[in-house]
Amino acid sequence: MKTVAIHTAKTTLSQLLARVEAGEEIVLARGKQPIAKLVPFHPPSVKRKFGALHGIVGVGPEFFEPLSEQELAAWE
Repeated sequence: MKTVAIHTAKTTLSQLLARVEAGEEIVLARGKQPIAKLVPFHPPSVKRKFGALHGIVGVGPEFFEPLSEQELAAWE
């Protein structure tokens, strides 16, 4: 992991981004203090499908029954 000063990063941003695209991680620093890290972006591999758990997970009728006084007190 390479550390680069902010001024250098501003002047060589295109080259730094090319290195990040190749898989390298680069730390941006103000003086000797690291403040940020450039890392490759990996989009989520699979989009979640609405209703994917339909028929697998369910809510029973007891979910809609009123809570007992004891359970209500625990929530307060």
